[in-house]
Formats: sequence, structure tokens, C-alpha cells
Amino acid sequence: MRTIDVIETRVRGFIGDIQHPKQKKKININDLEIQLRKLLNDYFEMDGYSLFYHAIETLQAEGQLIPIQNNQYNGRLPALPLYYWVNIKVQVSKWDRLEMMKLSDQFDFSYYERHPEWQTKDEWERIQNVYMFLKSSQEREIVSLEERSLELFGHEKFIQDRDSFPDGKGFLARIGVSEEQLKMVNYGEPFVFWIKQGKELKDIQRILIVENLSFFHTSIKLLEANELDYEPELIIYGEGTKIERSFSFFFRMFPPKPYLFYYAGDLDAAGYGILIRLIEKYPDCCIQPALKIYRKMLECLDQKNDQKAGQTQNTQYRDRFFQWFTDDEQAILQQLWQNNQRIAQEVLTIESWRRWK
Repeated sequence: MRTIDVIETRVRGFIGDIQHPKQKKKININDLEIQLRKLLNDYFEMDGYSLFYHAIETLQAEGQLIPIQNNQYNGRLPALPLYYWVNIKVQVSKWDRLEMMKLSDQFDFSYYERHPEWQTKDEWERIQNVYMFLKSSQEREIVSLEERSLELFGHEKFIQDRDSFPDGKGFLARIGVSEEQLKMVNYGEPFVFWIKQGKELKDIQRILIVENLSFFHTSIKLLEANELDYEPELIIYGEGTKIERSFSFFFRMFPPKPYLFYYAGDLDAAGYGILIRLIEKYPDCCIQPALKIYRKMLECLDQKNDQKAGQTQNTQYRDRFFQWFTDDEQAILQQLWQNNQRIAQEVLTIESWRRWK
């Protein structure tokens, strides 16, 4: 065996040992060479580094190694990047082609042909479960996503919990099957709401969504006293970011018709994000900021406090929120942002509201 074969074979062996079937691994090229030198007593005599360099270049050309370009090198000549990604291990097809053909009336297996690393025993069992369901789906009822997930995959969170079940991420896309075909629905979470006394479901036209619980109760008192801005027939407690998951529940409860939604939250980065994401996610709904309420909050500027730690400072959400306000109001909001300060919705109380009567 030629010396270059010895070096390259050893390097391929090291790489093969650490390759993972589903995710890339990071290696330090100097650590790899040190391991090689320990195994080959005549490493320096055979000009081992030159052969090592060519082996790494070969594996990179094959796509098994991907250099990490961060201006760090191994300190040798010719130089190599200090760190590389070891690409995922390409596995040979494990599934019986005849069995795949038997299920091809329901599934397109082209993804698995391109990505044989997904041809695992667990994945095949999941596909068989789905196949058996589809064969009798005409007789099945529509249930929740969690219920169907438990039935087919053994856990109610398999499709949704990407951290606990990484194989669940993209499973339906891999097999080309929709939630509708599996007769499952991702129901929105219920929310707390208050209907103005004397109003019926058919009377609801204007809805106020408030971010925080304290102002939800304050809004109810103001509504029943006919003092609440916009005179909504319905108030929804948004419960922070939960409203982004629960908003769809509204359309399961109330008659389909055009509604006008007003949103009022904290004057801070999180509050801006909630509103803008609702507008983006539901473009067919009329959702806008409750400017009259926000302007009352701006009049309570003396009660500002520091921005909560950990909030994402998304400038695009900020700019889209600010554009609803006048130039003078935007200047105040911008100053709050620059000083990392906010105005909490709790500045609006039954007592403070009296100043605007």
C-alpha cells in the first residue's frame, strides 16, 4: 500500500467514526493530525503533513468535509482552516424496494431516495401506520392533531415538539401527506373573554384585545360604565404572546363576518411584536392598534420603567408599530426605545382613567 493510501485511509477512518446520520459534527484539524501522528511512527519521515493536506483536500472535494471560514488556520504550510464540519453520513438504502412499491399508491418516496439517511426502522414503522390509516380514512372522524399524533406515532407531541421529537419535524412533508388527509386539526387555544351585558353573538362587531390581566379587568369595568374607548362588544384577554396561538379559536366560536379588532398591549418591544405578528398571520382580518388607549398610556410617561430583560429588540416590528403614530408621538416612542424603557399597560387603572372623562 502506498504511503498516501495509509494517510488517506486513516483520515477516512477517523472521519467515518465521527460522522452522524442526521447532523453535522465540528472537528479541529490539528486534533485530527495529532491522532494521526500517534498512530504512524514514520509520519515525519514520509512527509506526512503533505499527504495529510491532500487527504483533507480530497475529502473536502467529495463534500465530506466543509471548511469553516473564520480566518483561523492550523499554522502549517500549506495552510488548512482550523475547523471543519464533518458532513452527515450517507447511508445505503435500507428499505426493501418491493415493500416501498407496495406503498407507492399513497406515498412518493423520492425524498427518501435522495436522503437514504432517513431510511430507518422507526421511520418505516411510522409510514406503515400512516398507510394503514389512509386506507380506511373515509370511515374516520376529524380529531385534534394531538389525538391523531398519539394514535399514529405513539406520542401526542410528536408532530409539534421539535425539541423532544426531532424526527417529527418535517415528517408529513417527507411523506407528502397533509394534516387534512390524516383528518386532524390543530385547534387554537381557548382564551378568556367578556361580552358586554345585553349583547348577543350576532351583535359583536368591535373587539378589543388587551395584553395583560389587570387591564382586562379594568376594561370590563370601563365597558360596563360605557367609558371604554371604541365601545367594543367583546373584550379578549390576550395573555401576552398566547393570543398568537389562541386567536384562531375566535373563528370557531363566533359567527363568520367582518370584525374590527383593536389591540392594546405594553409599549415595549414584546408588545409591538405581538401586534405586528397578528397582523401578518391574519392578513384577511382588520387588526389595528388601539391608538386612543396607547395615547392615554403616553400621557403616563412619568411612570415609565426599564425594558424587561431578555426581550427581542426587533427594529422591523418597532418601525411598523411606530408608523401608526404622529411625528411627535414617534419621537417619544423612539426616546423610550433608545433609553431601553417602556410603559406598562398597568398605568391605566380605574383611577387614572378619570383624567380623560
